[in-house]
Amino acid sequence: MPDRRYVITFGCPDRTGIIARVASFVADAGGWIVEAAYHADPDTGWFFTRQEIKADSLPFGLAELRARFAEVAASLSAESNWLVQDSGIRPRAVILVSREGHCLYDLLGRVASGELDVDVRAVIGNHDTLADITRAHGIPFHHVPFPPESKAEAFAEVREIVAAHDPDAVVLARFMQILPPEVCDEWAGRAINIHHSFLPSFAGARPYHQAYQRGVKLIGATCHYVTADLDAGPIIEQDVIRVDHGDSVADLVRKGRDIEKVTLARGLRWHLERRVLVHGNRTVVF
Repeated sequence: MPDRRYVITFGCPDRTGIIARVASFVADAGGWIVEAAYHADPDTGWFFTRQEIKADSLPFGLAELRARFAEVAASLSAESNWLVQDSGIRPRAVILVSREGHCLYDLLGRVASGELDVDVRAVIGNHDTLADITRAHGIPFHHVPFPPESKAEAFAEVREIVAAHDPDAVVLARFMQILPPEVCDEWAGRAINIHHSFLPSFAGARPYHQAYQRGVKLIGATCHYVTADLDAGPIIEQDVIRVDHGDSVADLVRKGRDIEKVTLARGLRWHLERRVLVHGNRTVVF
């Protein structure tokens, strides 16, 4: 692959010499950096960077790059967090849905057109409403009902399906089910949700109804990582659209759907491209 790249993401307590150490490591190996980003957070005292290196500029492969960079990371800080990924390995995703299809339709369209480069291995729905569109795209659909009296069993089945595909992302595309804490832990850093409000405003259920009652002039959507704290995980992306006094709740829902699907697509793309670095409950998006 002529455009194949190795992506290094790295974070550690800030200090002098980090950029020089990483750049020297890449240069000494003959690596060609084609994209680099840096951020030093004065509030946390933490440093973040993301580097893209032309894969064919290095005389060794991914495994050796990881082994060598592990030594660099350890020399900079015992607290460092880092990943080395290969853009030549197509990322995998599993999508969870309910009845509303606007986010799923949008994601499947982007995948089919080549705009979003991800291997959607399966779609899981607690209703079968979106089975036909999923299968029309050649993707397996799994219907897992969620009766109130046996949600634990339903989540166990969903976890089993997801685990079979070992996805890089578990996308909650308006799934409308609250993940149990143990599922949040299992999918930590991979579960991505789209919430139909500009968090932290109007968290929880029926946010458009809450917004209408409050008389807001802007509504939005938030793409965030899922944690055990409902609608409070690290935020990846947000967007808004203007509304006015003449809009009904139905108008807010209609306008909001446009923002939801675009915000989710952006957030998912940045996650799959390893552009999102999480520290505590905040993110750095390069």
